[in-house]
Amino acid sequence: MSRHQNGEEYRNPTEVKKSQIVMPCHANHRQELSVGELLKWMDSTACLSAERHAGCPCVTVSVDDIHFEHTIGVGQVVNIKAKVNRAFNTSMEVGIVVSCEDLFSDTHWSVCRAVATFVSQRTTGGKVQLRPLVPCTQAEQVEHSLAAERRRMRLVHADIMKDLLANRAFQQVEVQEAEKAVPAERTRVESVELVLPTHANHQVNTFGGQIMAWMENVATIAASRLCNAHPTLQSIDMFHFRGPSHVGDRLVLKAIVNNAFKNSMEAGVCAEAYQGEEPLRHINSAFMTFEIRDQEGKPCTLPRIRPEPLEGMRRYQEAIARNKIRLDRKYIISCKQTEVPLSVPWDLSNQVYLSYNNVSALKMLAARNNWLLNSEKNKVSLYTLEQKQVLSFKVETEIDIPAERAFMLLSDLSKRVEWDPNYERCELILRVNDDDFLYRVVTPSIGQDGASNSPSANQGGKVQDFILLASRRPPCDSGDPYVIALRSVTLPTHPPTEGYNRGEVLCAGFSILEVSKDISKISYFNQASPEVLPYISTDIAGLSSSFYGIFCTCNTFLQENRVDHASTPQSQPPSSILKH
Repeated sequence: MSRHQNGEEYRNPTEVKKSQIVMPCHANHRQELSVGELLKWMDSTACLSAERHAGCPCVTVSVDDIHFEHTIGVGQVVNIKAKVNRAFNTSMEVGIVVSCEDLFSDTHWSVCRAVATFVSQRTTGGKVQLRPLVPCTQAEQVEHSLAAERRRMRLVHADIMKDLLANRAFQQVEVQEAEKAVPAERTRVESVELVLPTHANHQVNTFGGQIMAWMENVATIAASRLCNAHPTLQSIDMFHFRGPSHVGDRLVLKAIVNNAFKNSMEAGVCAEAYQGEEPLRHINSAFMTFEIRDQEGKPCTLPRIRPEPLEGMRRYQEAIARNKIRLDRKYIISCKQTEVPLSVPWDLSNQVYLSYNNVSALKMLAARNNWLLNSEKNKVSLYTLEQKQVLSFKVETEIDIPAERAFMLLSDLSKRVEWDPNYERCELILRVNDDDFLYRVVTPSIGQDGASNSPSANQGGKVQDFILLASRRPPCDSGDPYVIALRSVTLPTHPPTEGYNRGEVLCAGFSILEVSKDISKISYFNQASPEVLPYISTDIAGLSSSFYGIFCTCNTFLQENRVDHASTPQSQPPSSILKH
């Protein structure tokens, strides 16, 4: 916990806490807290946090993926903490952390984390322009920075689904017939709820958490009907509220199991509202993943499902596509940074998540505040950071060049061979979009003394090559740096080849901060893998200062190209992040 200058403990002004002991009325048949009840508590706590920052009523717009790690029993205490991570122009991201406490054993454990987006609304109607949120601690700075990346991913989520479904592999999926396949129509559920004042806020808008709780209820019934057992909710996919619901609405909730995999099933839920004889209004759709567990808590094998014709088959195919996205997101995003596998196979369906992981890893590395100054020469500084047996280094200096121009020049890796002797060749494999590129980089071999050797001078040795994903990001707000992130990926079209050692880059890249109109602070980071460490080991040991020579060459390159004489397609400004 950080402290103010006067010695008092610092607390985020938007932070809201809720503690609730689980009573039998909150629990299901297993004496565990109903997930629907938990969703209501999470939403109301997050809403209060959003309203603290906005200073006016707020409504839930969307909720990112939620993975439930543990259940909560009767008599245990639920602790919920919510705070605003970042405020954009009219929306804000609120982070939610849920933990559980056993009062008798004094043990605590994590239940889930969630990220929700809220917008503020005037009582007279219309959105409110929000004031910026200033992060004060290292943790707040990291979340503030990553919020822009999460928002970017949120905005393209629907497009990812469309592109994946356009893939012929999903269009040609055939239903595997089984003798005991359960007809999907058997799992269909429909229920109607009347929205009362107790279900709504002071603006008579139905609480988002209440709608989510009703949706979870019908989805649980649908999942139960598939295998005549009580299911456990494992996760809820990212979803958006399409429109508001008010007191007096009749909310029609429909659920059906779309597909069953070996140990999990997906239930789709739709919420629609109406009053009187007006047509149904689409409020929300969500997809929830359930498991059936045996007495030892292990997942059971589920029966096959037989989809309905036409629409049922569409839902069946889409569930397979969503399952792939779900696994990609969990595999790449949800795990801790130290657990992210090296060289994840790249394809268009997981590109957005790999790009997010790439940029977020660099931002988290840059935000560390325990870098140690290793050496300095003519205002070029080399820092090191050791954490969990991983050595990272940072080279930093200020250069007389506008930050945007430096960003354009350094983000084009094909130009790096002009100033970095560790880049022998660099070829652009694919321009994924304006902000993400795939490269193959060839580096010279390293001698026993740490000096680079050319391939011809390397007696029988092999040069190294890397397949890199380069992700570049302009600032989202003033005060944010430009970011160029690099990490290794694998491509089926570019397998390891004879004569080259395939290397790995864990996390590397540039952070470029505008100091003034013509001065930039340029920081280069690298989380040194065994293949990268030899290139910097003599500098870290104090036996050489090659890092200084490379940065001087980089400075010369930037000065010579300070003015953009001829723009190339790749040097055009990257797409900006929408701030609304």
